[in-house]
Amino acid sequence: MSAHDQLLVVIDPVARRFDGESVRIVKDVLCAGADVKICLPDGPGDFARNLERRGARRSVVVGDDRALMRAVSALHRARGLADEALSVVPVGDRASVELARSLGVPMGPVAAARAVLDGTARELDLLVDDSDGVVLGAVRIPATMSRISPTAGIPGSASVWDACRSLVRTLVRPAPLPLPSPRPSVGRLRVEADGVLLHDLDEPVEDVRVRAGDGAAEVIVRGTVGEDPMRVLAEVVTVSGPDFRYRADTRITGPVRKRTWTVRAGAWALTLPAQ
Repeated sequence: MSAHDQLLVVIDPVARRFDGESVRIVKDVLCAGADVKICLPDGPGDFARNLERRGARRSVVVGDDRALMRAVSALHRARGLADEALSVVPVGDRASVELARSLGVPMGPVAAARAVLDGTARELDLLVDDSDGVVLGAVRIPATMSRISPTAGIPGSASVWDACRSLVRTLVRPAPLPLPSPRPSVGRLRVEADGVLLHDLDEPVEDVRVRAGDGAAEVIVRGTVGEDPMRVLAEVVTVSGPDFRYRADTRITGPVRKRTWTVRAGAWALTLPAQ
């Protein structure tokens, strides 16, 4: 049996809890078509160790976008991204697998598992930042991101926090009349692409986006409302300014005062349905 037919299937614990039936179907399809070793990690550390000890087997991740990003990050840190194409079988609600969908991975458990067995590797670009973090899809820095709570992105955290604040206000003093929501503040950021200044701190900015593809990063800088956005291609993008947070794929990171992203063309490969 060739190495292509030997799989290390790492099943994320969130996928097992969310949709055990889909996970069972995936295991049945993969086991019927290849020599499969199943791993059931307990947490992120165990997840990474399983991938790093894959040997000659092809890695298959069963889970949502966070599991996919965790796998790419682990292989990047272990300098193993170039060794073999990664495969993913998305399991999660629609919003949690949107990145995998955008990369071309089939959504159904059977179709995705068949793509693992019969698909072909497609090289993809990667954004790597100056802290060795990786971005598969896009970076976004909206003006309001600097005001995001550190608990943002944690399911239910916003509701719990709002409820606590409401209770405290009730106990301390009568609840004030509701006020209209303020207009989001406009941020001030310095944006450079391949050393060329695109936007400086003396001008407001509403939104900055960076996405890798075709060997370069597309950088979109949107100034104040009504202005046409600036679009350029670059290999290295640096954003700096007052403390800001940014969204990389589905993660919210920061605050930071400076971050540089570099495009790594064809840095990793994903198994996708044959054309």
